[in-house]
Amino acid sequence: MKIVVLDAGTLGEDLNLSPLSAFGEVTAYRTSAPEEIAARLSDCEIAVVNKAKLNEKTMGEAKSLRLICEFATGFDNIDVAYCRKRGIAVCNVVGYSTNNVAQLTAAMALSLVTHLPEFCRHVSSGAYSAGGVANCLSPAYHEIAGMTWGVAGYGNIGKAVARVAEALGCHVIAYKRTPVSGVETVDADTLCRRADILSVHLPLNDGTRGLFSAERIALLKPNCIFINVARGAVTDEKALAEAIKAGKIAGLGADVYSAEPFPADHPFYAIRELPNVCLTPHMAWGSREARERCLTEICENIRVFLDGGTRFRVDL
Repeated sequence: MKIVVLDAGTLGEDLNLSPLSAFGEVTAYRTSAPEEIAARLSDCEIAVVNKAKLNEKTMGEAKSLRLICEFATGFDNIDVAYCRKRGIAVCNVVGYSTNNVAQLTAAMALSLVTHLPEFCRHVSSGAYSAGGVANCLSPAYHEIAGMTWGVAGYGNIGKAVARVAEALGCHVIAYKRTPVSGVETVDADTLCRRADILSVHLPLNDGTRGLFSAERIALLKPNCIFINVARGAVTDEKALAEAIKAGKIAGLGADVYSAEPFPADHPFYAIRELPNVCLTPHMAWGSREARERCLTEICENIRVFLDGGTRFRVDL
């Protein structure tokens, strides 16, 4: 059996992919340009993918392909409808990175609320030592306790973030289509109007694409810190950048972008060095422990599939 890993470079150079060899011959490519994918899939039976786009154009000649293993929870890079039509199974991995994403979300919120990089630079630049004053309290920062933390998407990650927010003394409100017990649920407009911190944890689909539009971003409070660790296209990135530049929101954190890596003409490129902006390279999911868990789960998905099971199938 031939197994192809299309974008091993996105999984971290330190991840040992040898467990996949238990199921067949493994060929791992660091990256795969769109025009290279078809040839690389032409005679493989199992594809492992993280970010590469798989659709009719790139899979059309993959006559032996039986299973696609998404090295992630989100699978918007795969045309599942086409796979279903072809009888190609698609599996994702659920829950392996929940703590990681919640950890980065909290870290971004605390850093932006506290202006931590600015205070660190005050010391590292030598200004503190030369200033002759025992403390520096500018820029002014505020207590996070008592703030309202809006959580958009109340799945595993959203719930983990809510637990952290509550532990920090925040009141949590959540945007979720179906109200649930244990949290105050609100619509998207209300979430934007009320949140002091708003973090996004939604999958990308037809219902969430552009959910945080320019109109909704205009509803955010001037003191709001907006954090997106879901998918870039859930938001209007241009509107967010303009809101930061105009001082209409207090801070922006993002780990995901509509184009990755984002190019020089992306709206966030011009604001990347602002002190109230925290941009990270889509790393929230990827602690060493989480990546190893994900690989273990993928191996289990393959084993179950070969035994006739349907574990974590998203095409059914």
